[in-house]
Amino acid sequence: MDFDVIVVGSGPGGYVTAIRAAQLGLKTAIIEKENLGGVCLNWGCIPTKALLKSANVFEYIQHAEDYGIKVKGFDKDFDAMIKRSRDVAGGMSNGVQFLLKKNKITVVNGFGTVKTGKKVSVKDEAGEVKEYSANHIIIATGARSRQLPNLPQDGKKIIGYREAMTLPKQPKKMVVVGSGAIGVEFAYFYNSIGTEVTIVEYMPNIVPVEDEEVSKQLERSFKKSKINIMTSAEVTGVDTSGTGCKVSVKTKKGEETIACDVVLSAVGIQANIDGIGLEDVGIATDKGKVLVNDFYQTNIPGYYAIGDIVKGQALAHVASAEGILCVEKIAGHNVEPLDYGNIPGCTYASPEIASVGMTEKAAKEAGYEIKVGKFPFSASGKASAAGHKDGFVKMIFDAKYGELLGCHMIGANVTEMIAEAVVARKLETTGHELLKAVHPHPTMSEAVMEATAAAYGEVIHL
Repeated sequence: MDFDVIVVGSGPGGYVTAIRAAQLGLKTAIIEKENLGGVCLNWGCIPTKALLKSANVFEYIQHAEDYGIKVKGFDKDFDAMIKRSRDVAGGMSNGVQFLLKKNKITVVNGFGTVKTGKKVSVKDEAGEVKEYSANHIIIATGARSRQLPNLPQDGKKIIGYREAMTLPKQPKKMVVVGSGAIGVEFAYFYNSIGTEVTIVEYMPNIVPVEDEEVSKQLERSFKKSKINIMTSAEVTGVDTSGTGCKVSVKTKKGEETIACDVVLSAVGIQANIDGIGLEDVGIATDKGKVLVNDFYQTNIPGYYAIGDIVKGQALAHVASAEGILCVEKIAGHNVEPLDYGNIPGCTYASPEIASVGMTEKAAKEAGYEIKVGKFPFSASGKASAAGHKDGFVKMIFDAKYGELLGCHMIGANVTEMIAEAVVARKLETTGHELLKAVHPHPTMSEAVMEATAAAYGEVIHL
């Protein structure tokens, strides 16, 4: 065998897996058809956060007088925002290249196809094909923007997340179809720099996977920012024959037509499992995902799959955790399966959203008797001083044992706060223990303690 481990795909699942494998003494190669770092570093997590930071700064300047500062003659530069985002992504990709080199991992550029006999063939840009073999082949090919029949992406008028990050000019009007993390982040970005944005969501609430109170709060905040929101609505078609787009939307009231320059399709993702040799090897799939056990082994010995192509949350940190667990099992470590019930989710619009565990509705449906505490940031000294009073922290506990069932946050910088709840759940920390853990003042994180206190009838600052 050429290698102990070959990883196909270099996203946050693939490159982290390869580095951990190398740390464990396994001779490792990684195959990438495009840019090191995959979608997350190049077209997803990182460059979108760079755009959102530009939006934050622009908003701060617009509201500078609220902080006692006068700023004259400022304006946004859309092209410069896009360039900064691409530069940040490029820097991160170079960082991954450095890490792979540092860990003595062989990087193979080209399109990888898995073969029988624990082999991978790689076709490079010139069309030349080489074959590599390994004792263990880990498939981490990620996902792409999901295409709907009534919303065919042409890359110009009907676009996906990639094009949304590199538009040649800022649209005056945009319709965003879907209100998951991708949809609301782009809606916030474009609205903040002056584009008229309409969100169309099929479900009754935007960010439908979140706790209902969080969804309602984001809707209020977005409407305050003059984002148009249509829930329980469906795009039935888009006419792109003219200079712009005419979007047909079916609502409870009937059919509506919305004129815009660009339609962003943010209706989810689909796994990249086509044309990579799964059928030839006999690797089992179901509903567009590769079937694996708790340690990411497929039905064919020596072949594994992680990240967006397997069942579970399609998140960068999930892919990384799965890859580490997978190679540690290969190396003979005593590892336990990943707890998918304790995975934090983050949305980086403004206000931010962060959550882990059960929603209030899910906890009730599961039969728990619950204690619920909520602390609004309007009662937080730090939030008031910062000028970010929108949002709250909501804590959900099992009334019998004090187990933290769920934590749901919406507000400024809450994505930096959610890890406390993740660790608390991992360590089986009770509500009483959280309440008695002294939190620093003044901070946004005090709201975790205060919301816990509210659940137990001991809240001080409400």
